[in-house]
Amino acid sequence: MSVAAGIEARTPRHSAGQRAASFAIPLLLVVLLVTAIAALTVGAAGIPLSRLPAALGLTGESTAMTARDQLVLWSIRIPRIAAAVMIGGLLAAAGAIMQGLFRNPLADPALVGVSSGGALAAASAIVFTDSRFGEALRFLQTELLPLAAFAGSLATTTILYGISSRSGRTSIAIFLLAGVAITAIANAGIGLLVFIADDRQLRDITFWMLGSMSGATWTKAAVLAPVLIAGLAGCAFIARGLDLLVLGEADAFHGGVDVERLKRISIVMISAMTGVAVSISGVIGFVGIVVPHLLRLVIGPAHRLLLPASVLSGAILMVGADTLARTIVAPAEMPIGILTAAVGAPVFLFILLRQRGLAAL
Repeated sequence: MSVAAGIEARTPRHSAGQRAASFAIPLLLVVLLVTAIAALTVGAAGIPLSRLPAALGLTGESTAMTARDQLVLWSIRIPRIAAAVMIGGLLAAAGAIMQGLFRNPLADPALVGVSSGGALAAASAIVFTDSRFGEALRFLQTELLPLAAFAGSLATTTILYGISSRSGRTSIAIFLLAGVAITAIANAGIGLLVFIADDRQLRDITFWMLGSMSGATWTKAAVLAPVLIAGLAGCAFIARGLDLLVLGEADAFHGGVDVERLKRISIVMISAMTGVAVSISGVIGFVGIVVPHLLRLVIGPAHRLLLPASVLSGAILMVGADTLARTIVAPAEMPIGILTAAVGAPVFLFILLRQRGLAAL
């Protein structure tokens, strides 16, 4: 059989796979919508589906119960769901970009210390603005937290890339070990802040470490929105470059990719996405490793589809996890980081075992 014939024989299957993958985005949008509607009705103050249209202001009904439902939805539940959607999308997209940049399916912003670096910077901002030295900046604390978390994540990602990459190649072993070391250093810094913090600061720092959506507000959701929009635009811009980078930096360069510019853009995107998410929700692990890895098995490795699918799947996972976190031990609330770790850790072990099996071949 000739090469041309072989390519022609494989084309129908390839096209069928592309058609199947193209249905992933509409399907994920539908699942996200259903998950968000379900999350609106579930909580300490339950709102049945029959009362949901009135609570959303879609009907002219005006009763005491409707007023109560509207207060719960618009003041608490909707901004929380909106924040969960954006944070889940940011973390999953950051994980997918990091895995493409490092050509490593084990890469995850939380696992290798990027989230911890952002949390350390955010916790430092909390303690500093509450001290007498930073009292003048206390009124800017809400604006300073995303900036501090971004700076911490950017520094961590840059250090990690510099340590693990040499001559255009990234060592998986050094990458993971460097991530462990960076996480340990960041946690030591957070431990020091815990030691010197007062009771209120201690509660805030504990919030960063465990991860929660309980502090979500419309103001914080407004901080997330422009980063998510810019991230989606950036994903469309770097998707082709990440596809070619999988073949190696030399092949990507010969394919017309400015590899160094791609690295810089990817590092800034990972840092911004992770840092801003951490500044709102705290450290939530394993979203960036579970979502992209499972999607690669279903829709393939092409980043043109993988990145937007990761955003939607991360949003679905985070909304579902947050809904479970605020209902599983009601009226108390479980930190969402516990749930994502309970799901993500077994998946991470599966990936490790799969990598070991491939290496043995």
